[in-house]
Amino acid sequence: MDSKSPMKSKLNLGLPIKRNANDSLFKDSAKRFNSKNNSKLVHSKPISIQRQMLPVYKVKRRLLEEIDKNSTIIIIGETGCGKTTQIPQFIHDLRLESNKTIAITQPRRVAAITVAQRVASETNTQLGTLAGYCVRFEDVTSENTKLKYMTDGMLLREAMLDDMLMTYSIIILDEAHERTVQTDVLFGIVKTAQAFRKEKNMYPLKVILMSATMDVDHFSKYFNNSKVLYLEGRQYPVKMYEALKHQEDYAFSCLVTIFQIHKEAPPNHDILVFLTGQEEIELMAANIRSITKDPQCSSLPPLKVFTFYASMSTIKQLDVFRPTPLGARKVVLSTNVAETSVTISGIKYVIDSGMVKIRSHQSGTGFDILKVQRISQAQAWQRAGRAGRESNGICYRVYTKQEFEAMMKNPIPEIQRCNLTSVVLQLLAIKINALTFDFMDKPPKDLVIEAFHQLVELKAVDNVESPKLTELGYKLAQFPLDPRYSKIILSAKDFNCLEEILSIISVLSSENVFVTPMAKKEEANEMRKKFLSSSGDHISFLNIYRCFNNIKLKNQWCFENYLNPRNLEYSVEVRKQLADLCKKCGLEPTSCGQNLDVVRKCLLTGLFHNVAELQRDKQYITVNTRQIVHIHPSSALFGSYPPYVLFTELIQTGRCYMRNVSIIDPDWFEEIIPEYARLHPLSKFEE
Repeated sequence: MDSKSPMKSKLNLGLPIKRNANDSLFKDSAKRFNSKNNSKLVHSKPISIQRQMLPVYKVKRRLLEEIDKNSTIIIIGETGCGKTTQIPQFIHDLRLESNKTIAITQPRRVAAITVAQRVASETNTQLGTLAGYCVRFEDVTSENTKLKYMTDGMLLREAMLDDMLMTYSIIILDEAHERTVQTDVLFGIVKTAQAFRKEKNMYPLKVILMSATMDVDHFSKYFNNSKVLYLEGRQYPVKMYEALKHQEDYAFSCLVTIFQIHKEAPPNHDILVFLTGQEEIELMAANIRSITKDPQCSSLPPLKVFTFYASMSTIKQLDVFRPTPLGARKVVLSTNVAETSVTISGIKYVIDSGMVKIRSHQSGTGFDILKVQRISQAQAWQRAGRAGRESNGICYRVYTKQEFEAMMKNPIPEIQRCNLTSVVLQLLAIKINALTFDFMDKPPKDLVIEAFHQLVELKAVDNVESPKLTELGYKLAQFPLDPRYSKIILSAKDFNCLEEILSIISVLSSENVFVTPMAKKEEANEMRKKFLSSSGDHISFLNIYRCFNNIKLKNQWCFENYLNPRNLEYSVEVRKQLADLCKKCGLEPTSCGQNLDVVRKCLLTGLFHNVAELQRDKQYITVNTRQIVHIHPSSALFGSYPPYVLFTELIQTGRCYMRNVSIIDPDWFEEIIPEYARLHPLSKFEE
């Protein structure tokens, strides 16, 4: 989102909404998605009939023949053809998995859960018996489970315990085109396991890659020139409208378009809006709810607002899939989580902001930068296609044809732009050096080397030249966290503050806990003050977590205090998982009581790279890379200028801001990390 307070203008519901070149944002691009099947899917039919209507069902025999003959196969099928739900069932019907399990990976937890639920329904079995799912915080499987839907991250965790993945005879890597870090690492691990099992005459491993769209030649070449099968899809025509001119405030343009549609379209024609992140989505939701109370909206159908993003609780995510009440309209505000994998019933309209928030690692500075930027053309077509899943649809792009043509064809794989510290650590845990690992697209060498150096400084790796995990490194690898956070947790025993650290790390692992409605910004900031600590944000988070955990009426309390109950509930789940891992590591649940200085000392054991010192011009400069940074306006320390601070991340808008900032004593730097302090001495600036 642009830093210039988007959606600040008051929406004029009387504005013209004709779609012609003179007075509209949009023009018809005359583009269509090809369709070979214009009949609507009738969900009231029996499940067995619904299954037989899916395009994949027509080629069941041929599919099974090819899967039986080939050790690796790539299946390209348009969204909605039934590949994710049906192919695993086809395989199981012939017992091709033998006495082992079929793993089906998904990039996102909501997809793994909803697909497993659908398959259990289709097979008339209890969820967790024949078909189940395994995602973070939830393992709904049993020893009888044959179809195991799971996030790619969960299969990667399993590979750390068994790099040959002997539990499985068939691994299906679904939505392979998304190229998440975990998926790219899995490509190499699965390929290696398959070859090793064949070489050692172990039980063979079949690998199936599935996607609606991908660079087929690139994938096939990487997987030893594997065979490619194309499935007929069921994509209905989607009419495209594009903005006539550049939109300075894309979020406001999306808001205007929502109400253009709402005024004209029949009820139950639902809307899916693609935005960049939780804060932007929640702000848009608040604006929509406020506008619908306007008398001008009294004659319009009820407008139900749903939000959809990765950090939401599973229950809240599943609300999105419930049918819209008759005579109403649903608008779903989503991040790119809804681009693929899931079908939201009833969507007739897509509004595409053309933007996405991504995290990129800058090797020159050593920091991660969160930045909103343009999507790729491939993502744009994926988004548009969501309007044509069940019937003819319409997509509004709030960007011009020229802006679309200037987009990259495909997104840059995450492995080539992210901090690789966690990846390098995970690979070393299974005795693989990331520099020699068989990545589909190798990450930049300087990013890999930088990750090794960071792990050496964390004392997780012994050296860069021939790296091996230390005893501490093996412990860090057990936690599903950034290694810096894992180091902080393991260091907490030395400071007797594990209870406090677990609460803080859990809040840091979720999205923003604060809610700041535009209309009540001053009131929200005033209510927030009671939680804020003069030492900074981390102790403020601890205060909030403690209050939330002790309160009974959590939703009401959060509403009154302008806090996000979803994110705090997520923090509670994270904390439970981390506490269990600590117990397995033999860590005692100690508390420092009111001596909270030791908590900030403990934070420094993992975040020592993220230290900045104040300059005479009241700007901050990072200690290790000498980059100019500023305290984020949302911080408890905004407006004050402590000489030395640590932070958890940088975010780039107009300026480079430090987020989640706390004061540190310069003496701690030399006391806690003496070797690093000698290489990066503080200026000891005196006010």
